[in-house]
Amino acid sequence: MTQTPASPANALQRPDLSIIVVSYNTAEMTIAALQSVLDTSEGVNLELLVCDNESPDGSADMIEAAFVNELGKRVHLVRSGGNLGFGRANNLMADMARGRRILLLNPDTIVLANALQSLLAFAERTPWAQIWGGRTYDGKRQLDPSSIWARMSVWSVFCYAFGLQKIFPRSAVFNSEAYGGFDRQSEREVDIVSGCYLLIDTDLWHLLGGFDPRFYMYAEEADLCLRARVFGARPRFTPASEIIHFGGASDQIYSGKMVKLFAGKMTLAQKHWPAWQLRLARVFMGLAVWLRARAVPFLGMLTGRERWKKAGAEWRIIWQRRKDWMDGYPDPS
Repeated sequence: MTQTPASPANALQRPDLSIIVVSYNTAEMTIAALQSVLDTSEGVNLELLVCDNESPDGSADMIEAAFVNELGKRVHLVRSGGNLGFGRANNLMADMARGRRILLLNPDTIVLANALQSLLAFAERTPWAQIWGGRTYDGKRQLDPSSIWARMSVWSVFCYAFGLQKIFPRSAVFNSEAYGGFDRQSEREVDIVSGCYLLIDTDLWHLLGGFDPRFYMYAEEADLCLRARVFGARPRFTPASEIIHFGGASDQIYSGKMVKLFAGKMTLAQKHWPAWQLRLARVFMGLAVWLRARAVPFLGMLTGRERWKKAGAEWRIIWQRRKDWMDGYPDPS
């Protein structure tokens, strides 16, 4: 059963906010995320647009059953008819969005009290930013710094290759992509807001054409934010709006996730870096994986710890699959 966002009862009133959730194989978590929105959205005129990416776990049916009384009102469910990936599924739903602003929300999240109200108030107070993000916590309620990022650079890839960001996690120099040293306690301008919790002006979204469909998963929001800067956007972070983000729920196989992540990063470099920097990115990213594919299994053998043995096997797979990520995602055209 597919619901369309507009209906005669609500077509005359444009929502302030369209929240887009793309679900894949995370039925229970998606339902919890949607319910947290409904439970904490008092005073917010919103619509919830949910796309199920043909989950084999029956997510669409479960979501439909859980929100049967809200379908066609505040909750609108679309069955994609295939796994479109994160970017293209969000594009599909954004074309249906009627809100003045669009909020991208991961299905493995819980929206905390006053988060939506605070984020919208922040957007009203800093309209020039045009893209906004908040603070995230992991499943243990500890600060998750990955809701914002600095742009990737040759230096940051070099630091990753040799593990310098792990050795000096609080360093703004050696952990530049993660804004090392920034405690997430104050507002600031950032390069990139994570797609797990990203608010954007709808007009800007359409001006940019949404996500580049070449990015199947990972780095699509980095590309979006970098392109938005060309049109004057200055993405901004606030600690006042908080959610829980469990992370990685739809992709449990580590090697599979990392192959997509590296493919996204290499695609980002192809789009935004000059040729000489792209060549260095290939060298350093390849070196990063090669070193881990050899060092981590050795640690597993040396220590006898199953955790290291398993991680070593995964890194070997990532290295063996380097042709799948070294040149980025293929151009869909």
